[in-house]
Amino acid sequence: MKKTLIGRLAAYTFAFVSLLALALPAQAQLAAGVDFAEIKPALQVDNPARIEVVEFFSYACPHCSDLNPLVKKWAAKLPADVAFKRVPVSFNSPFYQLMAKLFYTLDAIGEMERLDAAAFDAIHVKGLKLIDEKSVQEWAVSQGVDAKKFSDAFKSFSVDSNVKRADQLSRSAKIPGVPALVVDGRYLVVGKNVKNHDERLALTEKVIDKVRGERTAKK
Repeated sequence: MKKTLIGRLAAYTFAFVSLLALALPAQAQLAAGVDFAEIKPALQVDNPARIEVVEFFSYACPHCSDLNPLVKKWAAKLPADVAFKRVPVSFNSPFYQLMAKLFYTLDAIGEMERLDAAAFDAIHVKGLKLIDEKSVQEWAVSQGVDAKKFSDAFKSFSVDSNVKRADQLSRSAKIPGVPALVVDGRYLVVGKNVKNHDERLALTEKVIDKVRGERTAKK
């Protein structure tokens, strides 16, 4: 009878543990150093009321080019409590810095939505040598942008300031390479086991869930 009772208790225990594992939120399955790395001190976010996801990227990066159409569709479907923004990196590289200035110039003149994908294609599909201000401006003009409008924005204090802030942000986050995703200013998505961009975005959703769970627990 003891054996029967012990067997039943073991079965109940196993069933309880199995159900508990299924009930655990997605964030409990994440592993520090494998799925994410904590950023200390945390980065300042634009709106603490929402969970901010930042994509660190560069037009110069071929992997960022591959991710771009996927992350745009993904970001468009994020829930209302999540905010998404992009930050170009420079990595002390003149070419990457030039691309960061291009990004903020397009944003300043209201051409981001129209020419964002075209900037990636110019470099990684068409193989254009956008290597200095002249070549970048010539490309923009070929896309229907007014030359003076582009030049004025490109040389503006606000664009330079945005590039410097982006540099500081990427240094503070200790971004090792791009593309990189940071959630809530606190977690860098590492994804050592991810095999493609879709899996990286799915992992980012789990990190978002982790943050959401942590916020709920504090209330």
